[in-house]
Amino acid sequence: MTPRERFIAALERRPLPGRVPHFELVFYLSMEAFGKVHPQHRSYPQWKQMSETERRLHRAEMADIYIATAERYEHSAIFLHSNPVGEDEVFRLIDLVRERSGDKYFLMLHGDATDGIPNGDRMTAYSTRLFEEPQNVKDDSRRRVDNAIANAERMRKHGGLDGYALCSDYCFNTGPFLRPAMFAEFVTPFLKDLIAGYRKLGFYVIKHTDGNIMPILQDLVSARPHALHSLDPQGGVDMAEVARLAGNKVCLIGNVCCGLLDTGTEEECVASARYALRHGMSAPGYIFSTSNCVYTGMRLSRYDLILDVWRREGNRPAKG
Repeated sequence: MTPRERFIAALERRPLPGRVPHFELVFYLSMEAFGKVHPQHRSYPQWKQMSETERRLHRAEMADIYIATAERYEHSAIFLHSNPVGEDEVFRLIDLVRERSGDKYFLMLHGDATDGIPNGDRMTAYSTRLFEEPQNVKDDSRRRVDNAIANAERMRKHGGLDGYALCSDYCFNTGPFLRPAMFAEFVTPFLKDLIAGYRKLGFYVIKHTDGNIMPILQDLVSARPHALHSLDPQGGVDMAEVARLAGNKVCLIGNVCCGLLDTGTEEECVASARYALRHGMSAPGYIFSTSNCVYTGMRLSRYDLILDVWRREGNRPAKG
């Protein structure tokens, strides 16, 4: 099976002997790993002034960085971030990665249209609207969901994409921004419709949110994503408990503590990876990853350390 096929099998919670798939939502250490600036960290104020030859070179290098990362670190999936943005550039990036790697990797884009935690400069205004203009808030959510599904319809016609990662964060480490009853009113219905729309078009859906998701876990599961990411231990999310409550309904992704990779001891990093693997693999579908991403400033050696644990201990036995 190709990495893409193994990733899909895990999302579908099908029996998958051998090493469980692995990917990272983002791998930002491309400068340390390859001597190349990550695509998201590039600024293109002169893009309109560039010749088409220069643009092609930039696009090709970005595609090559994504593929090189997947190859070196054995990722089964690539989360593409087009830079500069725009539908045409997204199409070009997908095409370039497919031309260079074929169907080897599962390709996804960001595709969330639901309300996450608002930025600090608009938190008060948003909170006020929930009580003073609840229907307007819902109407805005409906328009965003409809637009996202319309975009996905164009993406399906273009081809090459496997799925979407929904990256609106709902929770702090202490719990959801919206109390569960409000989350069920203002987010859950739109999350369900968004995922249903993507699934109807043939796309796979991974729902990401950091923080303590336990008070809204059943809402997330009821929306029927193929997988939940990041299962954040810094938010008190215990992989063993999530596997018990939801492992038979969704694929589980993540739980290796990013905070420990940054500030913990090597022993703590190994223990976190081992715990995530042991309990994640108790569920039918599990994909190994950190509890957020491999972010700028993280020591690459720490990432290599947890990958060694995955290679040694992330293997399901073949059924005889």
